[in-house]
Amino acid sequence: MRPQLPSIPRQLKTVALRHMQGFPAIAITGPRQSGKTTLARELGGDRPYASLENPDVNRFADEDPRGFLAQFPDGAVLDEIQRCPPLFSYLQGILDSDRRMGRFILTGSQQFGMVEAITQSLAGRVALLNLWPFSLAELQAANRAPETLDTLLHAGLFPPIHDRPVDPDAWLQSYVATYLERDVRMLLKVQDLAGFQRFLQLCAGRVGQLVNLSSLASDSGISRATAEAWLSVLQAGFLVFLARPQFTNLSKRLIKAPKIYFTDPGLAAWLIGIRNEDHLRTHPLRGAIFENWLMTELAKAATHSGRIPAIGFLRDKEGHEIDAIVENGNILHAIEAKSGQTIPSDAFKGLDFWRPKLQPGKTSRSWLVYGGDSAQSRQNVTVLPWSGLAPLLREL
Repeated sequence: MRPQLPSIPRQLKTVALRHMQGFPAIAITGPRQSGKTTLARELGGDRPYASLENPDVNRFADEDPRGFLAQFPDGAVLDEIQRCPPLFSYLQGILDSDRRMGRFILTGSQQFGMVEAITQSLAGRVALLNLWPFSLAELQAANRAPETLDTLLHAGLFPPIHDRPVDPDAWLQSYVATYLERDVRMLLKVQDLAGFQRFLQLCAGRVGQLVNLSSLASDSGISRATAEAWLSVLQAGFLVFLARPQFTNLSKRLIKAPKIYFTDPGLAAWLIGIRNEDHLRTHPLRGAIFENWLMTELAKAATHSGRIPAIGFLRDKEGHEIDAIVENGNILHAIEAKSGQTIPSDAFKGLDFWRPKLQPGKTSRSWLVYGGDSAQSRQNVTVLPWSGLAPLLREL
């Protein structure tokens, strides 16, 4: 058996260590298999560890939360704590009675329940952090980044795919099955798992597109209300996220609907049936998957630095569009994604159209990220290769 590879350092660890100096507890949320448990145990050092997914542990915590927490006078790592909601209110009393910093490290894979419990019971006591799958920069720092763009987009960036020798397709197939079986049934008690998986696949086929719940519902054979509820489940489980439209002084002409993206491009590619790099290379949705990947890199740059992502887009009713808008103070960064290895002549038309129309009083910077290998400095636009995002991410 081949040994497991050494773990890859996470950018969020620096932020987490800083927050452990100023908060009695920290909570790490994010998708399943994004590395939360590994990071939490690294941060916890010799603190005891308890997984609330273990039936015996969960039963003890649910039936006697006070007695369960009494086991950990000096703190602990409590994994998937949202599985036992009664713990939150009892933990509040413990943190209030003993104000030592950084005692408890909590993790959770369900966004809505976890955040709601913390804001209601533990506000001001817990620093909430979000861990996504690896960023390209983290893989590059560990000398474990894929050599080609198609390898990256096909495999995705979930840690197990890069931490150990495993076939990406086999792992992603198991990931989807596990998610459907565990999280969906618990969150929504979905009975029609086949229907939900069809809905999931349809969402993947629409990455980078405007969300149209009526169309999704019709194509899935479900009601619009069910489609809305199921989309909320995907957000709650950190499988998808929505980019909201950026508003300008031309807001009456702008599209108001959000766009849908998956937390991992490899997961989106697997769901639409892509099973190898050759298939991806010629697939009509390759450009959309590339855009999806770039949006996740922008989000990771924020979340892994301890900030809330604020990534929007611009599109008017005539189809003039900028893929991503990121605001940083007085600067608006306008970012286009082009998956080809060469830059087409019309690649800059969206940036050129919107540049004079962005919010007055703001300075704008234009970027184009493409599937080629060399950086370029064009008039008004900085062009970056897919493997060289550092200049852009430093400014966000």
